[in-house]
Amino acid sequence: MNEKVVSGSRNVAIVGPYLSGKTSLLESLLSVTGAVSRKGNVQDRNTVGDSATEARDRQMSVEVNAASTEYGGIRFNFLDCPGSIEFAQETYNALIGVDAAIVVCEPSPDRVLTLAPLFKFLDDWKIPHLLFINKMDRACSGEACHAPAFMDVLHAVKLVSSRPLVPHQYPISRGEELVGFIDLVSEQAYQYHPGAAADPVPLPESLQAEEQAARSEMLEVLADFDDHLLEELLEEINPPEEEILQDLKMDLGADLIVPVFLGVASQDYGVRPLLQALLREAPEPETTAEQRGITLNTPVPLAQVLKTYCSPQAGKLSLVRIWQGSLTDGMSFNGVRAGGLYRMMGQQLQSLTIAQAGDIIAISRLDGVKTGDTLSADTAMTLASELPRAGQLEPVFALAIAPEKRNDEVKISGALVKLLEEDPALAWEQHGDTHEVILWGQGDIHLQVALDRLRRKYNLPMTTHLPQVPYKETIRRATSSHGRYKHQTGGHGQFGDVYLDIRPVDRGAGFRFNETIVGGVVPRQYIPGVEMGVRESLHHGPLGFPVVDVAVTLTNGSYHSVDSSEQAFKQAARIAMQEGMRQCEPTLLEPILAIEISVPTDYTSKILRLVSGRRGQVLGYEAKAGWAGWDRVLAQIPQAEMQDMIVELRSLTLGVGSFHWEFDHLQEVPEKLTERILMTNGNGNGNGNGKAKNGG
Repeated sequence: MNEKVVSGSRNVAIVGPYLSGKTSLLESLLSVTGAVSRKGNVQDRNTVGDSATEARDRQMSVEVNAASTEYGGIRFNFLDCPGSIEFAQETYNALIGVDAAIVVCEPSPDRVLTLAPLFKFLDDWKIPHLLFINKMDRACSGEACHAPAFMDVLHAVKLVSSRPLVPHQYPISRGEELVGFIDLVSEQAYQYHPGAAADPVPLPESLQAEEQAARSEMLEVLADFDDHLLEELLEEINPPEEEILQDLKMDLGADLIVPVFLGVASQDYGVRPLLQALLREAPEPETTAEQRGITLNTPVPLAQVLKTYCSPQAGKLSLVRIWQGSLTDGMSFNGVRAGGLYRMMGQQLQSLTIAQAGDIIAISRLDGVKTGDTLSADTAMTLASELPRAGQLEPVFALAIAPEKRNDEVKISGALVKLLEEDPALAWEQHGDTHEVILWGQGDIHLQVALDRLRRKYNLPMTTHLPQVPYKETIRRATSSHGRYKHQTGGHGQFGDVYLDIRPVDRGAGFRFNETIVGGVVPRQYIPGVEMGVRESLHHGPLGFPVVDVAVTLTNGSYHSVDSSEQAFKQAARIAMQEGMRQCEPTLLEPILAIEISVPTDYTSKILRLVSGRRGQVLGYEAKAGWAGWDRVLAQIPQAEMQDMIVELRSLTLGVGSFHWEFDHLQEVPEKLTERILMTNGNGNGNGNGKAKNGG
């Protein structure tokens, strides 16, 4: 299919908290530019954005969706990103490939805190971004209500944005109805019309003072970066509109400011002015490439994978940003021949024969290529020009999974590999002791979406439960034990005889084996069998869990010149250990995790109580470096208390709290809890202390 000729492109991500209206904004952008003939909505499950089955079932974005449109001779590639914190990895991976981002929020100052992690990522990567305050028609509880609500939101956002806000517009109300806006650059008022462009109207006299104050604030911020504009303001010269627009373009492109717009996406209010601002002020792809250190002085193609899609029917699709050069159908990247080039409109694909630098397209069947990878037709250039990628979020929630049908066990590994290709925020591991397959992710919804994909795409319905806690056991007192193994079979028999000293060692010292044999009472060739028998007996202690922090010494024994063997001494050692361990006062140990919790300062006291309520110990807290208004709380918490920790943490912090954890040490379980654990676990078992790993 032939594409309409355009003079350039802009790549824009649409980001923001869950329920802020991002997908509705994308639908409006596509509608007003003629990219779709009929505008969909989230409730009817017919939007371009939430096109995946898992998204429509939940009426929420669960992955990045790409859509393209043309406006003002420019091709706009929009990436609709999930708002839930559980799918933040999707958003971060996509953001590194755009020229600008639209941050969408509701007119609710109480919810503005949810923008903090997003603003931090945008600021760290120096990604130009605009703020669109959506659903402004709901920002009302009294006469002339929209303007105060607008200013309240601006004030709240200033507290979480390190870049100064520059309001582009000011709302116009009629009673409790939002009827229009004032463009603060041109000082022209406009009246909204549902589904149509706003009409210019006279500026209401009642708002002239407010408009002047808002415009002065806009100009003062711009003057901080433009000495000529500052001189004009000091001399009370009204700067020309062209100069203001040029300052807005330069400052936004340099990520110095955050322009602010308002509207109602579901009614197309404010969407056209937002498009015009993107057209005028958003940086060109060449500018973004230069800021990333890409020189554009070679025709060799260079691209980066922003998202991977996997489908049993369509195969693998890689959404890529082309940084330099042009891509053609049939080209090879990183030594892999591509299956085809496509432009995406949700789940609809349009074939391409060529794509130029600055574009975002999809490439099919790039086997072995993962999200974040750098692509080039020149393998040597790929290695030399590896582009930075978004950091990997650590998993914070886990479920043990098993196929509903036993015959499907052989399919799990391959399906999980494909699942992780599509969603790198997932991880999985299989513990050798319990053989549990553990699926890790960013929260319960995240894992439920992954399980839905396993069922729908790979016909692998799963059963789930919380993973078993990797308890261990140790001993409190020392003892000596004797073990003799004697077995007669008619020919050569089996004989082994050992005396063992068993004693506890310091916590964390592990297992030690020694021998003090003299006189050859146990021949040297049989001692490895004794150690093997001791080690095997520690896999399953008297309480049913692996035994740690024990020292065993072989002190004496006897042998038979014909019937003794290494295997016989191994059995004798196991008998001695089985008898001796019961006399050593076995005690249960639980893993204690070192945890670093990051939360806004206003919530620190709640988090301290949360830690204490989960048998944790607070080690201290301090201001988090690089995060104004945030604290880091250091603590130690039993792993048994961590399984749903992220759920409660997010519920206490508007969803923005997070933590990093690692295994620290083993600690004795309180006696009352020990009884309950032993009753619950029966024979018990352990599953190691290793963290989940990405990939197979």
